[in-house]
Amino acid sequence: MASPDVGDPAPDFELDGTAGRFRLADHRGERVVLLFYPGDNTAVCTRQFCSYRDEAEGFEALEATVVGISSQSLESHQGWTRKHGLTVPLLADPKGKVAKAYGAHRTLGGTTRAVVIVDEQGRIGHRHDHLLGLDFQTVDDLREALEEMPRATV
Repeated sequence: MASPDVGDPAPDFELDGTAGRFRLADHRGERVVLLFYPGDNTAVCTRQFCSYRDEAEGFEALEATVVGISSQSLESHQGWTRKHGLTVPLLADPKGKVAKAYGAHRTLGGTTRAVVIVDEQGRIGHRHDHLLGLDFQTVDDLREALEEMPRATV
């Protein structure tokens, strides 16, 4: 299955998360940043999500709905969120169906690190796939990606 690319319709999904049930279609008219990541309580992922917590002002200025998605359970996400005071809602994709639909999944490694931004019309407006997963998009990287995307009218 090919990964949806910029301009393609974003596959709709519904997942349980740390802030309740999340359905992508409910956010039509907004920009939505999907942060696919390999796993809770791992070094790079912890640095990534703690950096978003620590850059709260810049993060809130993104004017987008932001969620993290990985294959761990909701209970794992809740524990990791409590342990580090994380502020980004985390969605549980235990079978990797959403990661697979977005091309952010490998057979051996599971969910890979990727950023996909869905525009106001429900189309992919930006995507950044991390080859090794040892780095991540900072708040500034996310802001720049959002600024470079044209505004879509609904």
